[in-house]
Amino acid sequence: MAKKNPGYAMKSPRGRPHDLVARTFDHIEDSIYVLVAALLVVAGAFVLWTAITELIDQVGKPIGPIRVATSVLDKGLVLFIIAELLHTVRVTIQERTLVVEPFLIVGVIAGIRRLLLITAQTAEDPRGFQWNPQGIEITVLLALVLGITVALILLRRFYGRTQTATE
Repeated sequence: MAKKNPGYAMKSPRGRPHDLVARTFDHIEDSIYVLVAALLVVAGAFVLWTAITELIDQVGKPIGPIRVATSVLDKGLVLFIIAELLHTVRVTIQERTLVVEPFLIVGVIAGIRRLLLITAQTAEDPRGFQWNPQGIEITVLLALVLGITVALILLRRFYGRTQTATE
């Protein structure tokens, strides 16, 4: 019979001959998650570095404040997305299940990010707001953000808020 280790949820309910194979695949899966987490940390560091260097470059140049704010906002929201994805990987490693809520939050952040960028680009465009490219995209993004928000509310209402070991 397999050893029972509290805190370790084996994915395979098989007997002794398959324990070694199941544990090997569990370790490989965990290694992939750690590699993905490391790549997310590197991506976050690059985005942070780019945000800082762009901010320093743009402050010294005669660029409008809307363009500077748009650039900083864009990079900041990308950092939020990377941080939420990193949190999702951590929760997946700890709980050994895929949690839906962080992905929905990433979707909301990404939708809001794009909405804010379109709005800022429209403000600095000399032609102003145009329904055909911008209005349709804003409408679709608003529907997406509202749909994901409703899904988050329903998920929390019917399944409760997901709790991690460190929360």
